[in-house]
Amino acid sequence: MVNFKRLHLLCVLIFALTVVGCNDKDVAPAVKTTDSTTTADYPDINNWLYDVMDDAYFWYKNLPAKTSLDNTIDPHDYFEKLVYQRATVDRFSMVTDDIDALQNEFNGISKIFGISYSLSYIDNGKSNIAAFLNYVVKGSPAEAAGLKRGDILMKVNGTQLTSGNYASLLSGSETATFTLGEVSGSSIVAGTQAVTITRAQVSEDPVLFSTVISKPDYAKTIGYLVYTQFVPGTEADQSKYDNELRQVFADFKSKGVNELVLDLRFNPGGYISSAETLASLIGTGVTSSKVFYKEQWNDKYTAYWQKMQGANALNYTFLNEANNIGSSLSRVFVLTSNGTASASELVINGLKPYMSVIRIGEHTAGKNLFGQLIGDDQERWKWGVYLMLGQTANANGESDYGTINGMTPDYLVEDTTVPYLPFGDENETLLRKALDVMGIPAPQGQRLTATKRVDSFRKMLHDDLKTKENLMIRRGDVRVLP
Repeated sequence: MVNFKRLHLLCVLIFALTVVGCNDKDVAPAVKTTDSTTTADYPDINNWLYDVMDDAYFWYKNLPAKTSLDNTIDPHDYFEKLVYQRATVDRFSMVTDDIDALQNEFNGISKIFGISYSLSYIDNGKSNIAAFLNYVVKGSPAEAAGLKRGDILMKVNGTQLTSGNYASLLSGSETATFTLGEVSGSSIVAGTQAVTITRAQVSEDPVLFSTVISKPDYAKTIGYLVYTQFVPGTEADQSKYDNELRQVFADFKSKGVNELVLDLRFNPGGYISSAETLASLIGTGVTSSKVFYKEQWNDKYTAYWQKMQGANALNYTFLNEANNIGSSLSRVFVLTSNGTASASELVINGLKPYMSVIRIGEHTAGKNLFGQLIGDDQERWKWGVYLMLGQTANANGESDYGTINGMTPDYLVEDTTVPYLPFGDENETLLRKALDVMGIPAPQGQRLTATKRVDSFRKMLHDDLKTKENLMIRRGDVRVLP
């Protein structure tokens, strides 16, 4: 069996994997990859990939016969022949030729501008598009340049973004000049402001924003938290971000918060350990004796864990968190989008048996699977595989959201009015709906700036944060399997 570090990472949802073509490999010269392996190493790498998947893959019984495969082809292509129903079931497993770089990205460390954005059309002909900033990473080059949520990026290096060039323009260079746009009447036009930004390595702080909204006339004290990734900390301080979460909830508790809005619109997942921390700060009546989630592995590993640790080996409980505010809550509002995935969905599903979870926004990504990044034990190369090991269920055994439709919101609200308002603004689209459901009317007498509704070019959220889209990784104790 594979040697597993049982990572707490609710798998990253990555729809677009890099696939390398491999025509005429029998006559092509050896091609170096990131770790200096060549085509001569492909048979060994592919045999290793197959053996790992035959052992640990959730759907190992559905693998094609090893003898039916050509193990001399590029490992990216070989791997795709092993993945079970890529389009509808396993949308998440992936292979890499640089496991160290991928691990850094999973940990929120990337060389980035630091922007998360949605792409939408800005003309009736649906050719020109703009990048509408969802948020800017703390401490990033984008923040240093003055960019913020609500800004509109129209041009890159003087070229208008279109449906055909956006990918290359937004990811093609280390330094880029962005021309900002603005709403003018019923149009979105390029303005005069431009900023030049150079990518830098940044460790993203996922605790992006929090505030308390006091509404004494309605007997409501509302905690609002924007959380963008489940990462417990940095290499230097492994609990740094989890402790930030705890401090946010300490503030909520001291101020008597009795309603909570958890904004997971931009959160694609991450480490399950941080999901445990967050859920344990929220849940009503939860303790270390209550089940947060259950794991379902393939039959070999299920039997192994239960033999080694008993019938409840795959049941995982909440934590005893001193700053839990569940005693003051009967419900939690969760703001969602198509990019809400993995560990985010685990929190939603795991809290359902203990309190009302009201979802506002769009359907989620639909990832109830967990995985692990696995490297070669012999360290012969830097190839690695992010492999789906199983799926999670809540205390009631529910795990019914693992499809492309994800979780259906209780209140369907499309976030298509631009420019986006700042986090915590009571008229911001999704927060406004949560306040409406609470019975809190919009503020009176506020002067609103020009706005416009736009048509989405792509439903999924985008960013330059590498593979940050949709993870559920597990990190915790090391369990070495024979």
